[in-house]
Amino acid sequence: LSEKINCKKEDILSYECYFYPVEKASFVGFSKEMISSGRLDNLSMFYTNFIALMETEAKNAVNLVVGFDNEEVGSGTKQGADSTFLYDVLQRVNTALGKSTEDFYRAVASSFMISADNAHAVHPNHPEHTDKTNCTYMNEGIVVKAHAGQKYCSDAVSVALFKGFAQKANVPLQYFANRSDKNGGSTLGNISQAHISLNSVDVGLPQLA
Repeated sequence: LSEKINCKKEDILSYECYFYPVEKASFVGFSKEMISSGRLDNLSMFYTNFIALMETEAKNAVNLVVGFDNEEVGSGTKQGADSTFLYDVLQRVNTALGKSTEDFYRAVASSFMISADNAHAVHPNHPEHTDKTNCTYMNEGIVVKAHAGQKYCSDAVSVALFKGFAQKANVPLQYFANRSDKNGGSTLGNISQAHISLNSVDVGLPQLA
């Protein structure tokens, strides 16, 4: 490590060093029609959000994209979704704009969060994992996810709002719910909601996983 960063060993006070996969993404399938890659969940959604942020002009509002760290190990870090990071940033933005505490809570109440995380498409090798009445497929539209156990943050109000956005943009939607006897993984939407109460919907691109 000292050779890599060109310093003396005794000058290294501490370090974090972990192994991680470095394989490049590749096209697979009979016609090379699919992408196989690590971290598609959730860099694909973050890329889309970042492009949208750059191409959108906010009017009487503050547009924000949040990319949390450490999701795969539980989000329970100072920079994870299960922290005060989002709340703290929004508070600081509010202060920088010269707004009051009451202004902050009103802004939060009138805000809308889209928790964009990939979704499960019906897997041809494992159709038994999917509820037959709640199937979602690749290339047939954005998936809106709901869960009776609140694993997803969508509710009737947020789904209705998002449906209106999709209709305006002429984007097709699909709707997903887990099989009743299977627990799905939670998303960053409902985790971050525990720290700041935002109207939120869980959506994502269907993938095979």
